[in-house]
Amino acid sequence: MKTRPSAHRAKSPRTAVKSTAARRTTQQSSRSGKYAAIRRDLQQQRRAILEEAGEGLTNQKGQETFPDVSDQASAEADQNFSMRIRERERRLLKKIDEALDRMDKNLYGICERCEEEIPFPRLKARPVTTLCINCKTLQEQEEKIRR
Repeated sequence: MKTRPSAHRAKSPRTAVKSTAARRTTQQSSRSGKYAAIRRDLQQQRRAILEEAGEGLTNQKGQETFPDVSDQASAEADQNFSMRIRERERRLLKKIDEALDRMDKNLYGICERCEEEIPFPRLKARPVTTLCINCKTLQEQEEKIRR
């Protein structure tokens, strides 16, 4: 007696891999479309920081000497403040570049710690974040303990 192939045959490993890969590709393409507005915001913020830095370099003031000691101290305080702002902008620019890179690699919006999806409102509020709110809270608690 001949046996007929079962209609409820298990998927072959090759089919399972293809469907998983297809599902992942679909998720990635929908993810990249989902974050298009955030990408534009990050690119615009990046351009603004670079333009401002360029203007700062072209309009750079040299070391001025002032006859009054208090004027000299005030100018130095202003210069230190400007340097701190530039350093913060440099760090932000690095984070923006990393976020754009994660978008290109379809890793954006995934928590680096627990690998769960970061909620869209959190990404909209803090587009350079790499951690979901729970993991960020844990990280802050761990840092507090280390101090």
